[in-house]
Amino acid sequence: MSEELNTAEERNNRKTREGTVVSNKMDKTAVVAVIERVRHPKYGKFMMRTKKLYVHDETNDVNIGDKVRVMETRPLSKNKRWRVVEILERAK
Repeated sequence: MSEELNTAEERNNRKTREGTVVSNKMDKTAVVAVIERVRHPKYGKFMMRTKKLYVHDETNDVNIGDKVRVMETRPLSKNKRWRVVEILERAK
């Protein structure tokens, strides 16, 4: 019976984003800037839009300038809704 429930109640895919760490001053938290290209609704020109995400970093492993992949998760604090999945590239 429980096997049938597990197959029927699969978890939805979580959003993932790639960005650059801009701050790691907090304990177990980093700020990641995610840049996306969006089209202007009226003029059609592509613009760069930056969003800052508060990201959970359990090991305090990321440094400023690192490229990271983050994944959406349950609310961990007032602003923190993302967690680090992997470090794609270390800052030079």
